[in-house]
Amino acid sequence: MTITIDTHAIISAAPASLRAECRDLTPAEFYDRYCDKAGPVKLSEWTPIGARHTGAHCAATIEIADRLRTVTAAGNPVAALTSALYDEGYPVEILAFHQRQTESGAATFIQCEFNGRRGWGAALADDSAESTFRAIIAGINHLGARI
Repeated sequence: MTITIDTHAIISAAPASLRAECRDLTPAEFYDRYCDKAGPVKLSEWTPIGARHTGAHCAATIEIADRLRTVTAAGNPVAALTSALYDEGYPVEILAFHQRQTESGAATFIQCEFNGRRGWGAALADDSAESTFRAIIAGINHLGARI
């Protein structure tokens, strides 16, 4: 599934350290580097449970190296996804989390570390939890995750 996002909105919502890191990138280059990064971890299905925009309850089916896994979150999507990734051999550590509401949706920026490498992932979605899942997945794929 491909999601079209307002790259200008997401760049302006980014934390200062990421804006400095990407200041010479065009919006398209920013998107290619930090958002919706192809790799071994994919979000196959997303289902909010209950009221939209609360991020309180959700279910996601993620594909990890061709294996499907359903992840449910009740409150903290970061903990739910990082725990599932750890169980599948992807011990990702979240170093920084930044989320802002924009006119286009919830913009999430995650700096993560995996196998000694650090990098950012970014996402924009209607639901803050979905945005968080997408940013973590983009970040781990950006680091060239392999097990």
